[in-house]
Amino acid sequence: MPRIPRMVAAGAAATAVVAAGLLAAPTAGASAHSHRAFLDHFSKIRTITSTVPSNGDVNPYGTAVVARSTGRLHAGDVLVSNFNDKANQQGTGSTIVEISPSGHRVLFAHLKASRLPGRCPGGVGLTTALVALRAGWVIVGSAPSKNGQAATAKAGCLIVLDSHGRVRETISGHGINGPWDATALDRGRFADLFVTNVLNDTVAGHGAVVRHGTVLRLGLAVSARRRPQLVSVTKIGSGFGEQTSSSAFVVGPTGVGLGRGGTLFVADTVANRITAIADAARRHASAGIGRTVTSGGALNSPLGLAVAPDGHVLTVNAGDGKIVETTPRGHQIATRFLDRSGSPRGSGALFGLVLAPHHDGVYYVDDAVNTFRLLH
Repeated sequence: MPRIPRMVAAGAAATAVVAAGLLAAPTAGASAHSHRAFLDHFSKIRTITSTVPSNGDVNPYGTAVVARSTGRLHAGDVLVSNFNDKANQQGTGSTIVEISPSGHRVLFAHLKASRLPGRCPGGVGLTTALVALRAGWVIVGSAPSKNGQAATAKAGCLIVLDSHGRVRETISGHGINGPWDATALDRGRFADLFVTNVLNDTVAGHGAVVRHGTVLRLGLAVSARRRPQLVSVTKIGSGFGEQTSSSAFVVGPTGVGLGRGGTLFVADTVANRITAIADAARRHASAGIGRTVTSGGALNSPLGLAVAPDGHVLTVNAGDGKIVETTPRGHQIATRFLDRSGSPRGSGALFGLVLAPHHDGVYYVDDAVNTFRLLH
């Protein structure tokens, strides 16, 4: 597979990858001079705006940068999906907001289960799985709950919206079961959508770890005028740990990002590691969990993941509010605090993570305080 010229993580870019102590510090296992950290370029955090729309939805999860202006989508804006409703019930959020770099926020879509044009078992509960294709299609995952508890969670679906925020189709079945995060390899007329799934036998485990989490690759034929057509589904990853949680709803494989050579990096939250699935866009069978890139060290239940332009992997911790930079060979070379709220500090606050256009910062959502922020 040719080298991907511009790495952006979930949501943007001709073939493109479309998920306060600020001093960077080398972490265990890497010398201070052996690698140049991407995070060395950034030292400040700016709160851009609140992510809460007029209906009161909270708990922002997914982020996706808009690559091209079309319809109501404006290039450079960021879409953010909400997982909770105004009563803070998980798996019931139904809105996507669009935020400009200057902080102007508008409602892009308000989804209602009763108005979905196809199957979506359980209804609407929007997750971190959020992608904006260059043709103007927006795809968001739903892992819904009836009452905010994982015990009532259903398989959900992927919901496809046009550039005006109108739902045009749903994609369900085919192994889609609690779509939790996503990224895409957007070739224009064809796109590979990589989706993690966290509800395979998870509810039946009653809080115990089950190792049935998957990564699916969905091949989509894409046109600006015709809704995306599903042409293939391949399970490329399997055996990831997943479990229900009274506080976190469900824990399982979360952030995904494409690196050089077609390697898909996965934040394996339960096992506290980053894994790599080789040849992700072309393989015909599951690689299991893939190769372990790094584990432990500065990682503390990694959630969101993005790939920097130098190929380094950026992940954000659920356990302490830090961002961690790891080289493809597994050297953890820098950390920063992005969130210090909550107890423990930064607990479960950092999901959506995406590079700003021109790689001049890192956008992220802080769901502890429902804000959209920029590390720059």
